[in-house]
Amino acid sequence: MKLTETQQDALSELLNMGFARTASALSELTGHRVLLEVPQVSIHPIEELSAKLGTFVKGEIATVQQIFTGRVSGNALLLLNYDGAVQLTELVTPEQDIHRDRLDASAAEVLTEIGNILLNACLSVFGNLLQMQISFSVPRLHLEALDGLLHSLSIGKAEMRYAMVVYTGFRMKENSIHGYLVMVLSVVSLEKLLEEIDKWASEEIAPPNLSISS
Repeated sequence: MKLTETQQDALSELLNMGFARTASALSELTGHRVLLEVPQVSIHPIEELSAKLGTFVKGEIATVQQIFTGRVSGNALLLLNYDGAVQLTELVTPEQDIHRDRLDASAAEVLTEIGNILLNACLSVFGNLLQMQISFSVPRLHLEALDGLLHSLSIGKAEMRYAMVVYTGFRMKENSIHGYLVMVLSVVSLEKLLEEIDKWASEEIAPPNLSISS
């Protein structure tokens, strides 16, 4: 499925709004300025996700997963290479001055909170601007290979057919870490989301009503 140019522009604008709030929250958390690269968004059938993500996320990955429900429902995920996940937790908790090569319990808790901030910022903007009520589950951290993750997303959930993939990068203290935000949606939820995005985009570009008084 390909997005129209209008849908692409509207999604990018919505995500930029969400990520601006995310960067502010991460800056408060870390005490350092956080820059987020302009997000790139696309939609793919679940069976194509492995090829789409496989060039970036290899081997073991760290995934923060959060289920959301409402008029649009599905799974929201933050995907990071394992090494990138370790590096991100070190940047967020510099006062500990510990160099890790594995995610311990403390680092896993920090990473889960980062994922919670990112995913909530993204989904909340969709909910607020598109006027959709969205409820969130407690975020969960998973450490596994990409194929195992994708398999778990599709098992017993035949209606979950599409994924909205958002690629972005974090910059903090001259360090750069890249990750993916993924929203796995059913056909019905994707149709509803795009319908609301089209409606929002048309209202954004509609000319204002002008009244002329004599």
